[in-house]
Amino acid sequence: MKQWLKRITPNRAQVREHRQLRVFGKRLQDPGLWHLNRRSVAGAFAVGMFVMYLPPLGQLLIAAAGAIVFRVNLPISVALVWITNPVTIPPMYYFAYLVGAWILGTPVHTFSVEYWLEWRNWLDVLAPLTVGGLVCGALCSALGYLAVQAAWRWNLVRRIRLRRTRYRAAAPGFSTPSSKRQT
Repeated sequence: MKQWLKRITPNRAQVREHRQLRVFGKRLQDPGLWHLNRRSVAGAFAVGMFVMYLPPLGQLLIAAAGAIVFRVNLPISVALVWITNPVTIPPMYYFAYLVGAWILGTPVHTFSVEYWLEWRNWLDVLAPLTVGGLVCGALCSALGYLAVQAAWRWNLVRRIRLRRTRYRAAAPGFSTPSSKRQT
């Protein structure tokens, strides 16, 4: 998993030279922002998946600020923001609107482009969209964090089992290591 993440994430120079991220300056030099371990990657998923349900303006900066504050992997948290793009925003935000309308008990307007583009209707939509976005963001954040933790742990247990199988095959009289960390 670690090798795959290293392949797909941008390197320090690419992030440092990004036009919008220059505002963070020296804070981008913190080595904690570049670690690929279970805590850092799971935290980056939590930050990135929460920010993707916020309004699209400034998501990249908010994700970078969240990664810096929580000292989680910066490239992953920033990359997850790009899940929200012109193709995915309408269904994601409409779902957030439906959740917010359900929570607030307000009437739901069907999805019609004319209604949603009319600026006078935005005030009716803003409160349910905000509440729904925060709830969906928090839920996706928690699920992303737990999924990464579980996947990382599963991969670790699988590698330990493979290593034990190799040890047993190499030396028939060999007993497994006594360390509790191996299980």
